[in-house]
Amino acid sequence: MVAGPGDEWAAASPPRTRERDLPIPRSDPGRAAWETAVWLDPIRAVAIVDSLLGQGLADRDTLSTMAARNADRPGGRRARWVFDLADGGAESPPESQLRVRLVLGGLPRPAVQHPVRLPTGVVLHPDLAWPQYRVAVEYDGEWHSGVEQLHRDRQRLNQLVGAGWLVLHVTSRRLHGEFPAVLREVREALVSRGWRLGSSR
Repeated sequence: MVAGPGDEWAAASPPRTRERDLPIPRSDPGRAAWETAVWLDPIRAVAIVDSLLGQGLADRDTLSTMAARNADRPGGRRARWVFDLADGGAESPPESQLRVRLVLGGLPRPAVQHPVRLPTGVVLHPDLAWPQYRVAVEYDGEWHSGVEQLHRDRQRLNQLVGAGWLVLHVTSRRLHGEFPAVLREVREALVSRGWRLGSSR
């Protein structure tokens, strides 16, 4: 068999890489946070940025830099809102979602994992808290149904109530299926402790 004029080049060339074998391009965490804040709905976006902060993949300085650099781009205002509400202290996406939905519902922004020091010296960290009103919300995911976890939860509840706190519990079912009722209950709890409707604090 006689070699053709292109055979020598073909033999010397590396095999072609199929497109599906190429590595997937990755955004750096700052850009990923920005794209998340701009393109996803706020509830999902805050939960993802919470996770980036909580895992140490991004920090406040990174978010501030991205917000400033892209302030005039479409979605800049939305991204700043998401970045401002994000909190690396959130311990799960549902906790993040609950926080965002309460804020979107017109309630003041709660503190995440706020330390509550009891007279005994024990420090508790409710999932969401409004310290000035001594109102707290605990998110109870499916893992809270275990006997030992339920025991610890009830002990925490008793300690917080004994320290003058009003504590509400929100389950996954209520978060996703009964949220208007949850919002109403938290609002009423805050009002009963002195918060005035329309106040941002």
